[in-house]
Amino acid sequence: MQARQITIGEVPCWALRVTYVGESGWELYPAAEFGVRLWDTLVQAGAPFGLVPGGYRAIDSLRLEKGYRAWGSDITSETDPYSSGLGFAVRLDHEFIGRDELPDPTTGGEQRLCCLVLTDALSVALGNEPVSLPTGEIIGRVTSGGQGYSLGVSIAYAWLPRALAEAGTAVSVEVFGVAVAAEVRADPLFDPVGTRVRA
Repeated sequence: MQARQITIGEVPCWALRVTYVGESGWELYPAAEFGVRLWDTLVQAGAPFGLVPGGYRAIDSLRLEKGYRAWGSDITSETDPYSSGLGFAVRLDHEFIGRDELPDPTTGGEQRLCCLVLTDALSVALGNEPVSLPTGEIIGRVTSGGQGYSLGVSIAYAWLPRALAEAGTAVSVEVFGVAVAAEVRADPLFDPVGTRVRA
């Protein structure tokens, strides 16, 4: 990650080369009193290029497509990195607090955080919806979900038993009282090798 102090339209701010959407970009952090001025400057400068404001749901859509986990819903202090798909970020070549409490990296815990794609792109799970087997047995709950606009699919994440966490497993997600067929998929769904974030 890179960080530097820059000025945009006479507004001083910190620019951080970090992403929560899987795209190459910068997060800008001005002092609060300069927020509106920075906003106006960016909107005006971007208008000739078709820049439009995007809010939380746009960010959430992109992070779902990239498989980025949401703290507080997908992952918490109670989840381990291997079961949640974040084992790549663990370096076992040195000591750290909690190292002895980690599960075996080759097996992880009893559950896995899984990416689900619903067969009906217009049925959107937002969180806490039951996830069931075709038999009707509830095996988990949605932790987060939303529309994947780049891919045109409805995406949900849910903790499922390890034995059922394989790509291709058929499940259903109850969306507003209706069981919608879904399938466990390998993630990330969009740009799996991370080409765009390195552009």
